[in-house]
Amino acid sequence: MSLAGYDAAAGLAQQYRDVLISLSESEWAQPSGCAGWRVQDLVAHTGSNWRVLVEPPTAGGGADPDPAPPLTAEQAQEALVDERRDWSADQVRAEWLTYLDRALGALRAMQEEPIASADLTLSDLGTYPSHLLADAFAFDLYCHLRVDLLAPTGPVSRDLPPITADLLSPGIGWMLAGLPQMCRPVAEVLHRPLGLVLTGAGGGSWTLRPGNPLLTVQPGLHDPAATVTSPATDFVRWGTKRADWRASSSVEGDESFAAAVLDALNIV
Repeated sequence: MSLAGYDAAAGLAQQYRDVLISLSESEWAQPSGCAGWRVQDLVAHTGSNWRVLVEPPTAGGGADPDPAPPLTAEQAQEALVDERRDWSADQVRAEWLTYLDRALGALRAMQEEPIASADLTLSDLGTYPSHLLADAFAFDLYCHLRVDLLAPTGPVSRDLPPITADLLSPGIGWMLAGLPQMCRPVAEVLHRPLGLVLTGAGGGSWTLRPGNPLLTVQPGLHDPAATVTSPATDFVRWGTKRADWRASSSVEGDESFAAAVLDALNIV
């Protein structure tokens, strides 16, 4: 089970809440580190996810002779934000705060069987055991709070404690758990094992191994053709294509092979 993921999501949500209630009118309007979203849109994204978790939308009745193709995860998230573009900052804040505790309660309930092991399909992102949704929220909260909202990579300056392994490790775990299903182009260039060493809070070592049809991520280093080393906090940025991996990573071994793999990597 992923109780660590739940604890990380709850801890990061508290930090996010403290920043949220302190935002000034001008800060709400600043462009965030997430391309195309203001700070207000960033908060609306998280608040709408709290709400969807508590009150899942229901499909409309009736047969549609020409149904629209299903939305990708990114399209669905953008649609939720678009619905809130004309809301006031007070409305966005209120939704976020109103649904927070119930959403965390839902994530906690998903750590108990039989729900925990039940398959959960997240649109085009893949299918996972339900308990891992807490890790996904821990990743999302860390990324949007610490990377997109707060300085130095976001527009808002606040003093928060340094990030700890307890808060970051579950998010890193989610990225690595999702990598095989989210990053299928990586499998096309991963012809040999690639080592990944992340340093600092949330760090560890893993090996990306070729697989059919999906690559696998194995803890530890196992005869890699190349090994990439990077701070774990920077991995969140370049693993989501918010930054270039070359700016904060070193490669030992076959550099051209490592570059081909990392250039294809884009975790949502």
